[in-house]
Amino acid sequence: MAEYMNNMPDAALDWDSEVTNEQREFVLLPAGDYLFTVQSFERARYEGSAKLPPCSMAKLTITIHGGDKGETTVTHRLFLHTKTQGLLGAFFESIGQCKRGETFRPRWNEIVGAQGMCRLGVREYTKQSGPHAGETGQANEIEKFLPRPEPTAAPSTGWKQGAF
Repeated sequence: MAEYMNNMPDAALDWDSEVTNEQREFVLLPAGDYLFTVQSFERARYEGSAKLPPCSMAKLTITIHGGDKGETTVTHRLFLHTKTQGLLGAFFESIGQCKRGETFRPRWNEIVGAQGMCRLGVREYTKQSGPHAGETGQANEIEKFLPRPEPTAAPSTGWKQGAF
């Protein structure tokens, strides 16, 4: 249920836009659990399929932080439908807006810049166009959002209340 791309999202330029001459490197992170940051959020409409009827959707651009392995960016779609409430809840739990089992109202205006944890996978696909059409490629995809880790208690200093 996600649409994916690596590195920076593409955007149309105006005739008077500044152009930066830098080459973007493709980073494919190995499957695993990673920290992420939501870079952007767009309201969109899903036209429906055999599995899910038409509904609103959120298109998120998410940067995955791979430490010394590099960073990559994926586009992930969240569908606003009762069939996907668990997936919505997992995302908002990951960024700290709710707790498991809790009824909540998403604060969409607070998700850009929010951080959380996710399980990243690698999917294979067949390239549909261009000079490499028909070849197999790989891309990262978010398999699931993970709950925030519980804060760890500070180590004991040996002091106990009431002890002398």
